Amino acid sequence: MALQLRIITSLTEVKAEQWDGLCDEENFFLSHGFLLALEQTGCLEPFGWLPHYFLLCDDSDQLIAAVPSYIKTNSYGEFVFDWAWADAYQRSGLEYYPKLVVGSPYTPVGGQRLLCAPERLPELLPVMQKALLQFCQQQNMTGLHWLFCTENEKNQFEQVGLFSRLGCQYHWTNQNYQDFDHYLSHFASRKRKNILKERRKVKEQGITFQLKTGHDMNSSEWQQVYDFYKNTFDEKYGTATLTLAFFEHIGRTLPDNILLIFAQHDEKNVAVAICFRDKTSLYGRYWGCSEQYDSLHFETCYYQGLDYCIEHGLQRFEPGAQGTHKISRGFLPTKTHSAHWIAHPQFDNIIRQHVKQETQMMLAECDALMQKSPFKCG
Repeated sequence: MALQLRIITSLTEVKAEQWDGLCDEENFFLSHGFLLALEQTGCLEPFGWLPHYFLLCDDSDQLIAAVPSYIKTNSYGEFVFDWAWADAYQRSGLEYYPKLVVGSPYTPVGGQRLLCAPERLPELLPVMQKALLQFCQQQNMTGLHWLFCTENEKNQFEQVGLFSRLGCQYHWTNQNYQDFDHYLSHFASRKRKNILKERRKVKEQGITFQLKTGHDMNSSEWQQVYDFYKNTFDEKYGTATLTLAFFEHIGRTLPDNILLIFAQHDEKNVAVAICFRDKTSLYGRYWGCSEQYDSLHFETCYYQGLDYCIEHGLQRFEPGAQGTHKISRGFLPTKTHSAHWIAHPQFDNIIRQHVKQETQMMLAECDALMQKSPFKCG
């Protein structure tokens, strides 16, 4: 079968049903609607994400595979941290950028990066990888980086010469819990008491909660959500990357996939956790507050989400990229994967050796962190 490669710079050139026909239902952050929302609401270019979508079509012009990739001129919003690599380039008088990144902007959520039928992955992954590498070489990219790919993809990349990098996040899995009390019954006594104490503190402060999807939101509420979100970045992290237009757009086009957890005091919203969901999982992504209350962050960002997952039968809850404090609340260390190609031969060798040592440290760290599990032994 003859395959045709196209490279486009906007998802408006692909019909949503064609793109999403390749996209697993559990790969929401690579869906046509989510990526197009980022593209159309001013979230990409100001922060150095220049879209280049690679498409493979058969001889009848049917789309059979796709890869969302972005030319990057910085490492902001990737969550697979290569700032030290960029610094080493700079100290050597070399430019680390531009590079090509495969994944979903600002989203540390794993999933199959090559969108295609799963059974065709072994056949199509080498074809697409070759196309991306040729593009990198033609455009003088310094590297190719497949972020938060599946272990299956990672293994296949290693077979063709890319090197892999190991990361660690903290995820919750549903063991058929009936309710939150049933969930806590699996905890060691001291850990269970700590969580009950945190939840009690929030209740005693008169905090209540209201959960809304995009269906339930109006323009003034979206403005408030955006203000909460932006305030967190203003105080701690720098620049807010998502726009008010993005949240409003998602609320209209993907209302079932966004969940807002509002914390209220005296009938006034004082905090919000911004989550997304797909068919099986909940993803905690952002949080913001206007007033400080004891244990409010834990309740809004973790316990309310756990209640929601148990009630709705969701199997996983990924509350964000980092934070060992999540372990004591039942979010256990979970390995993540990325795969990399570095154009510069000497730096490729140096970084490979560094990553090999880093991997051994990460494996040891994951084992050590697992020992902090709050669940009863056995």
